[in-house]
Amino acid sequence: MTEKTKDTAHPQTLMDALGIELTELTAERVTAIMPVQPATHQPLGYLHGGASVALAETVASVGTWNLIDQSSQICFGLEINANHIRPKREGIVTAVGTPLHRGRTTMVWEIKITDEAGKLVCASRCTVAVVPKPEA
Repeated sequence: MTEKTKDTAHPQTLMDALGIELTELTAERVTAIMPVQPATHQPLGYLHGGASVALAETVASVGTWNLIDQSSQICFGLEINANHIRPKREGIVTAVGTPLHRGRTTMVWEIKITDEAGKLVCASRCTVAVVPKPEA
């Protein structure tokens, strides 16, 4: 994993292990990149579908976290689906998430993961639950 793709703000998390780096965070859009490398491969040397799903859920969860009252709420992935469109062996994939629904207790995100040429690798939709922050 190179320092360029390593998100040092989240050490010892799945983001760190997979090399996921957030590159944009607004109320309307979340973007992250992930290297396609042995840590994100399945046994045959292609991008693992689970790595794509982890990237998609990361984008949706961070996007939701950005929109909630962080002093009194937390969020968790509730449901996710993914269509794996095209295989990839190496390089970088980019996930772009946009909110489809911003509710009080759930948010729904559409996430498109593309390769360097802009070709669709994975299309995903993720529902994120918004819950009260537990007492310390």
